[in-house]
Amino acid sequence: MTKKNGYVNLKTDKAGIGTIEFYHPQSNSLPGELLSKLATTIKLASEKNEVRVIVLKSAGDRTFCAGASFQELIEIKNLKQGIDFFSGFANVINACRKCKKIIIGRVQGKAVGGGVGIASSVDYCFATKHSSIKLSELALGIGPFVVGPAVERKIGLSAMSGLAINAEKWFSSEWALQKGLYSEVFEDNDQMDNAIEELAAIISKSHVDATVKLKEIFWSGTEHWDKLLFTRAKISGKLILSDFSKNAIQKIQKK
Repeated sequence: MTKKNGYVNLKTDKAGIGTIEFYHPQSNSLPGELLSKLATTIKLASEKNEVRVIVLKSAGDRTFCAGASFQELIEIKNLKQGIDFFSGFANVINACRKCKKIIIGRVQGKAVGGGVGIASSVDYCFATKHSSIKLSELALGIGPFVVGPAVERKIGLSAMSGLAINAEKWFSSEWALQKGLYSEVFEDNDQMDNAIEELAAIISKSHVDATVKLKEIFWSGTEHWDKLLFTRAKISGKLILSDFSKNAIQKIQKK
C-alpha cells in the first residue's frame, strides 16, 4: 500500500521491540483494507520469536485514529458489505486479544469510534493531553456495538454507556486516564515516547512465558469474543444501510 492510500508497517529492533504503525491521510481513519492489514500484522508480530513486545501507534501528530472510513461507510449497499466492513474492527480487536505479546499503545491525539476501540484493546496505553476521545456512532445512526465490549472491559459499563450515549461530546484525556483507558498521560509526544521506550525495554527483557501467561489472565473471560463481535458486526452492518445513517454521514462530509 502507498502512503496516498495508507499503510501498516511492522519494524523490529535488536531489543525485540516490534513497532506497528498505521496511517491514512484522512485523519488515520480505517478503511477495510487497512483494517485487514492491521489485524494480519498484529497476528504476524504475535508469532515472530524475535518480537518480545509490541508498540502500536499511528503516524502524525494530533489524531490517533478517526475510526471508520466515512467514504467506505457511505458506499455500503447491502448487509454482506456492512458485516464485512464492521468485522474488520472485530478482527483487529480479536487480534490484540489473542496476541501472545504485551501490546503498548501510543495515542498521540484524538481517538474516535474504532480508534477508542483500538486504544481499549492494547494492554498498556500511553497518551498525551491532546488525546480526547469520542464514541460518535450513535450520532451516525448506529452504535459502538463492535468496540463496545473492548471499551467496557477497560473502563466499565457506566463509563462506556456515558461515552456511547453522549455521542457528540469529546471526553478529555484526563477523564480517560481516571477511567482506566489510558495508563499514563503526558504533556507532549517527546515525554510520552521516552516513557514508551523505557517500558518497552523493560518488557523486552522479561521472561517470555511469564508475559504470555500474564496476557492470558488479562483477557480471561473473553474467549467468546470471536462469536460476540461478529454478532455485533451484523447489528452495525444492518443499521448502516438506513437512510438516517447515510444522511448523517453525508452531513458530516459536507462540513
